[in-house]
Amino acid sequence: MAETHVLFVEDDDVIREATQLALERDGFAVTAMPDGLSGLESFRQRQPDIALLDVMLPGMDGVSLCRRIRDESTVPVIMLSARADSIDVVLGLEAGADDYVTKPFDGAVLVARIRAVLRRFGHAGGPGGGAGGDADRAGQAQGGVLVFGDLEVDTDGMEVRRGGAPVALTPTEMRLLLEFSSAPGTVLSRDQLLERVWDYGWGGDTRVVDVHVQRLRTKIGQDRIETVRGFGYKLKA
Repeated sequence: MAETHVLFVEDDDVIREATQLALERDGFAVTAMPDGLSGLESFRQRQPDIALLDVMLPGMDGVSLCRRIRDESTVPVIMLSARADSIDVVLGLEAGADDYVTKPFDGAVLVARIRAVLRRFGHAGGPGGGAGGDADRAGQAQGGVLVFGDLEVDTDGMEVRRGGAPVALTPTEMRLLLEFSSAPGTVLSRDQLLERVWDYGWGGDTRVVDVHVQRLRTKIGQDRIETVRGFGYKLKA
């Protein structure tokens, strides 16, 4: 089985070298770069399986690098932030990152988060068969296509169309939409979404959910996903 290739962009020499060694001990192939510009060049040349980006980078910061990567690819991205309450966390998620880890981090925690992201990217249908099991709960179901007004979700082909035009979703956004479309009209809490989409059985930062819901809304329609204050979100049937 081929090694998973991680692009790791970090300007601190000690953190970069120590983290690279830790990841390699866990069986990952790692390309480590010291700044955003070299990280982007390496990404284009090496086409890694996942990108691990520090927020604060010289030349091109991690948020800008994430945005450039997202413009070219749906490869999973994890941001590293020095502060859990930093606005950089939200900016990174809004730029297209799939998750983030706060510094200082434990090597085992980082590896677990990387593997969780890779698992959900490798199985975009979602836990328990994704949307297919509840297809008849949608407003209309045509084979593997769920229809919600002008929104069509093809659960077999993993494609989304709005008004007949294709909608480009990242794998994380697709998994999120599959969870909503499998139970239209049903409120899903942030904790439920963290567990089902992000594979967090122990809970996590709900900002990850909120930002991805907002990103999904901009693509499928702001009024398609309703906020149920104090409980979570639901897809309008």
